[in-house]
Amino acid sequence: MKHSLQLKLSQHLTLTPQLQQSIRLLQLSTLELSQELDAFTQENPFLERADGEEADAGEAKPEEFSAAASPSTSSTADDASAETPSLTGNDWDQDSPWTAHDPDEDEDSDYASLRAEPVDLRSHLNWQLGLNQLSDRDRKIVALLIDALDEDGYLTQDLDELAALLPPELEIEPIELHTALCHLQNLDPPGIGARNLAECLTLQLEIMPDGTPYREQALTLAKNHLALLAARDFAKLKKLLRCDDDELRAVQQLIVQLNPRPGAAFANVDTRYIQHDVEVKKVKGRWVASLNQEIIPKLRINRIYADILRRNRENGSQYLSSQMQEAKWMIKNIQQRFDTILRVSQAIVERQRQFFEHGEVAMRPLVLREIADAVGLHESTISRVTTQKYMLTPRGVLELKYFFGSSCATEAGGACSSTAIRALIKQLVAAENPQKPLSDSQLAEILAKQGIVVARRTVAKYRESMQIAAVSLRKSI
Repeated sequence: MKHSLQLKLSQHLTLTPQLQQSIRLLQLSTLELSQELDAFTQENPFLERADGEEADAGEAKPEEFSAAASPSTSSTADDASAETPSLTGNDWDQDSPWTAHDPDEDEDSDYASLRAEPVDLRSHLNWQLGLNQLSDRDRKIVALLIDALDEDGYLTQDLDELAALLPPELEIEPIELHTALCHLQNLDPPGIGARNLAECLTLQLEIMPDGTPYREQALTLAKNHLALLAARDFAKLKKLLRCDDDELRAVQQLIVQLNPRPGAAFANVDTRYIQHDVEVKKVKGRWVASLNQEIIPKLRINRIYADILRRNRENGSQYLSSQMQEAKWMIKNIQQRFDTILRVSQAIVERQRQFFEHGEVAMRPLVLREIADAVGLHESTISRVTTQKYMLTPRGVLELKYFFGSSCATEAGGACSSTAIRALIKQLVAAENPQKPLSDSQLAEILAKQGIVVARRTVAKYRESMQIAAVSLRKSI
């Protein structure tokens, strides 16, 4: 085999570091962007934040180092801007009935800053357990059962299996576990320590006063006939409980008022707040999008390091020059990010004007390509812009992706958005006769009469996506 050298010319696309950074920043959410800037400013001393008091200090900065909106953006924001009220922790504390204020208390006192810590389920139960007149052994056994509870307060593990898992030297008999379970089920909240839903509801019904109307029928239903209630087999329930429609309705209402998850109230909920990127308002008869100025980071070049670089420019400090260039890139890319978000948002608003006027039923079909063509960007860029970016509208805070949806044909030859069809299905179900709910086929027929051609299976898919139960489970007495 003979070896040879060949020269070939080819073209390929190479992403520069600046372009890679721009793409990465575009797909970040507001929170992720703030974290990215915090990490960048720690690594690069040339870039610093000018938020808060520093931004108001009146220090001049070059125009090219400003991360604020462009002139066209700011003018649009001025036309449509209005102060959005914000609620802080102090607003809650002023009228809180749980906070005692002493007028003579020193402002610097640590007691004034104390706040109640949330109590978890196990701490709540163990606190009650310490108040009971039980022996140390019984208290320890109940504590073992408390540790075995799940987040909803259920004891999902069988007592015999639990006894087999305990160390033999403890010599705990199964009867002791059953006794400990009775002690546990007498604690607050009612229904705690139940091994299934029927037992949970039964425990709550049993502590009700004897004179509670329909209590006995509700106990019978909870113990023996929950499956029939879930299947909406009201005819069989009336026969078993020997009651009429009104009585069965009252029994059902009594059971619905019970708590099927008694331990859920003590769960630690990870609350995540959404900060909108864009706000939409109607200005002079036109819907206008404007950036949320509160989330736009105020960035500038650190003057001390800039002066150091200027003095050492003759020495050819490559490292400092590189750091300065990266800081400039970051400021420029941040500005470009918000400009792109605003352009895309305004393009969406212009195409969904009817939604802002009339709601979901007026949503028109919209795809990424249509917005990409309108703003001169690629579809992948539009996808990044609309992910985890939110718009504050008179109809709530909505993700930009919410405004996109597939289309279904109409008899007139037009198209109807899938979002509009979901809204129509939701309206039809809300207005249906509870005793004769609409099936998926009936919903499809009603939509067809309105000129919207949609298959039964498509109606079922949309219904399930909105978590609307099937026709058999929506039936009531």
